[in-house]
Amino acid sequence: MAVTRRPKGSSSKNPPVFSHEFIIQNHADIVSCVAMVLAIGLMFQATSPIASLFITLQHNVTIEDPTGDLPPLTSYTYGLKDIFTVFFYMLIFVVIHAVIQEYIFDKLNRRMHLSKIKHSKFNESGQLLVFYAASACWGIDIIIRENYVSNISSLWESYPHVQLTSMVKFYYIAQLAYWIHAYPELYFQKAKKDEVWSQVQYITIYLVFVTVAYVLNMTRLALLLLVLHYVVEFIFHASRLLYFSEKTEISNSSFMIWNILFVLVRLSTITLSVLTLWYGMPKTSSSAISFHEGNFNTQIVRVNCLVAVFLLQAWLMWNFITFHLRRARERTEAANAANSSANKKLASPKSSIKKKKSKGVKDNDESRGSEDGSGGDEPVQNGNTSLRLRGSGPKGR
Repeated sequence: MAVTRRPKGSSSKNPPVFSHEFIIQNHADIVSCVAMVLAIGLMFQATSPIASLFITLQHNVTIEDPTGDLPPLTSYTYGLKDIFTVFFYMLIFVVIHAVIQEYIFDKLNRRMHLSKIKHSKFNESGQLLVFYAASACWGIDIIIRENYVSNISSLWESYPHVQLTSMVKFYYIAQLAYWIHAYPELYFQKAKKDEVWSQVQYITIYLVFVTVAYVLNMTRLALLLLVLHYVVEFIFHASRLLYFSEKTEISNSSFMIWNILFVLVRLSTITLSVLTLWYGMPKTSSSAISFHEGNFNTQIVRVNCLVAVFLLQAWLMWNFITFHLRRARERTEAANAANSSANKKLASPKSSIKKKKSKGVKDNDESRGSEDGSGGDEPVQNGNTSLRLRGSGPKGR
């Protein structure tokens, strides 16, 4: 939608209420007020059940110790009530996004004086850099606590992994909330039309894959793959920020590291997916899907998941290869242009020398003709003004 035109004399800092510009400028305050109302609802007994539906994790299950020696454990499953929790933390991410943008990246942009194109890309990479760093560190902590790496068979053993710890549950809620909040941010940040499609594309891919892994109870495999992917993306966007900051040498080195790790992570993703979905989970395969138990370990589901992972990795590698081929072609064209310009510069002194020599010979001939009495500047009277009398003096005869 087009932004409504302000009346003449109105201040740009005070747009009309409920206009597009007003919502864009004050969206963080509006969203924080909504989140604050939900948080205050926990303080009153009448509204506490509704507020807790948005703020606290839902679908908790208490597991009693059969011996009675240990205290009961609380685990979590998923359900429709998670929609309210995701909505609340989506609001929180909108506020966090605005705070980081205003107090960090806007100040950096003012110092670096970036162009409009680099300005939007710098903001995008900066926001994603913070998210990837936080998600990767958080995911690594969960992997270490749950001991997924040293016991790789835990990725498929005891499937379905219906019962989640509070940290794993909250991790996936945060992932869903972040990628959903990225859609309205395109409006709040005034994303350009030529950039919207690419951003919507990768946001949707993230959201679909995280949601499918969460619903199909493949959270352990998805957590490991997300951490690997987030580490590589962190390096890419850090290199991009260094490039925009004109730290060319450092950015070139970090881009080289990203090129290597990108390919290795694609291979690692395929390897872990095949190991889990093709070799591990078929050992406990079931004949039919059980929604009540949360068991989706059937051949059709596993094959579709594996094909989806393969297609995604192939698409990423295709973009990676075409990007580098395009860069190589651009460098070749730039080198050819530089060589041609250099050849022209080398050829220009030679031509000037030739011109000077020819001019010197002409001057010598004219001066010689004037010395001989030929009247070198006298034109022929037959109408051809380009010819001059030469050799009409005594010596010329």
